[in-house]
Amino acid sequence: MPLINVKLIEGVFDAEQKREMIEKLTDTMVEIEGENMRGVTWVVIEEAKSGDWGIGGQPLTTADVHALAAGVPS
Repeated sequence: MPLINVKLIEGVFDAEQKREMIEKLTDTMVEIEGENMRGVTWVVIEEAKSGDWGIGGQPLTTADVHALAAGVPS
């Protein structure tokens, strides 16, 4: 049984985007393993609090991720 664990910073993705992630990640695994595995493919989304995730020694916030997605230089 495949388990896909997705870790995100809270507040970056809305409920519809997370639903889409679950659907598409499941579809990708089914493409690899076969349709019989759909019912036992798990996707878990875990959200870290804004600022509790660090890259390069610096905390990353929800606002930082939104700025990156918008193409705003840091």
